[in-house]
Amino acid sequence: MRFVMIFAVAVAAALPARAEVKIEEVVSPGGITAWLVREPSIPFMALEMRFRGGASLDAAGKRGAINLMTGLLEEGAGDLDARGFARAQESLAASFGYDVGDDSLSVSARFLSENRADALELLRKSIIEPTFADTALERVREQVLAGRRADAKDPNEIARLTFDAMTYGDHPYATAYEGTIESVTALTRDDIVAAHKAVFAKDRIYVGAVGDITAQELGVMLDTLLGDLPETGAPMPKPAAVTIEGGTTVVEFETPQSVAIFGQNGIAQDDPDFFAANVLNRVLGGGGFESRLMTEVREKRGLTYGVSSFLVPQDYAETVQGQVASANDSIAEAVNVIRDEWARAANEGITEEELIGAKTYITGAYPLRFNGNGPIARIMVGMQMLGLPIDYIATRNKKVDAVTLDDVRRVAGTLLNPDQLHFVVVGKPVGLADTATD
Repeated sequence: MRFVMIFAVAVAAALPARAEVKIEEVVSPGGITAWLVREPSIPFMALEMRFRGGASLDAAGKRGAINLMTGLLEEGAGDLDARGFARAQESLAASFGYDVGDDSLSVSARFLSENRADALELLRKSIIEPTFADTALERVREQVLAGRRADAKDPNEIARLTFDAMTYGDHPYATAYEGTIESVTALTRDDIVAAHKAVFAKDRIYVGAVGDITAQELGVMLDTLLGDLPETGAPMPKPAAVTIEGGTTVVEFETPQSVAIFGQNGIAQDDPDFFAANVLNRVLGGGGFESRLMTEVREKRGLTYGVSSFLVPQDYAETVQGQVASANDSIAEAVNVIRDEWARAANEGITEEELIGAKTYITGAYPLRFNGNGPIARIMVGMQMLGLPIDYIATRNKKVDAVTLDDVRRVAGTLLNPDQLHFVVVGKPVGLADTATD
């Protein structure tokens, strides 16, 4: 209980947003690079590790293996079974998290300074020595399968899977990283071991550390924690060609409300115009109740409770996407209004007032992301994966402030293409025809 109380105090003390984040680069004796923010005033540490490639490294015919493997990392490691591993975490007042997506697998850890050595040894076992015991494998497999069965009845998930399949061709992005019922059912323990070897390797590690530790201590810690990993893992995927074309795809589904995913080609996050695109999206559909789409589709016409757009700059493809839900007899009108607003933004750009409002929000919200050791560690890892400079945090808002009205109008004219915009609608839409072609 004492450790739990100290942990809670440490987390609370780390919560206020930080005006400045001083980052130093650390290279371990073994050659592992990390970014560090020292915070010696709190006896607590947050560690974020990310392995590039993530679920996109699934072997052919083994879709879902890396996702299933990730779910097993805390289900037994070294000489500990799942219950023993959980008890060890609890006794150390440590918190570990494992997550995977299309582009990366992340390992997050929080622990007290006084328990650092023991917490890191437990974490090391989960990364280097997972047991993948048969009983745990079957239990986690059934959890994944239950989720896939539920998704098969979820119109939002059906829309997402249909859109991705039409958009990304034969790239892993075209299928759910959780796998299908058939592929997950067929996975063996050998497949899980192979998935582990594919992802966990030194040539794809990104590390962020925040807390009570020196650069020298961090270097030694990294080699102890990750030094036994192989040098290389599976080859990275090739870029995905965004193959979706303009039109509408209707997927019949018994529901009183249709849901839609819509999108088109996008913009990479390292593109010089990305900040202008971010401002544009904030005005178009990323600004909640202040966005044009919410104003036109919800406020003026009452066609939906919510509609949004968002930039999706993945490692191997870029899209602009959005989502909306509306009654079956009004979804066609909602689609038409969204297309009209897409075209209006492409042809006219945005106003000076909208520009100022969007930039004020984007710059004002940025410091609020740094609300604790964990979020800072995650942000640093994301910066590294994008190849951003170590002083990016200090310069980012200046780049946003530098965006002009002409910049946004120019980007709107090249980025937004209403003729390419495709809607995948799941439900029983009235007056909406399927225009997709094989």
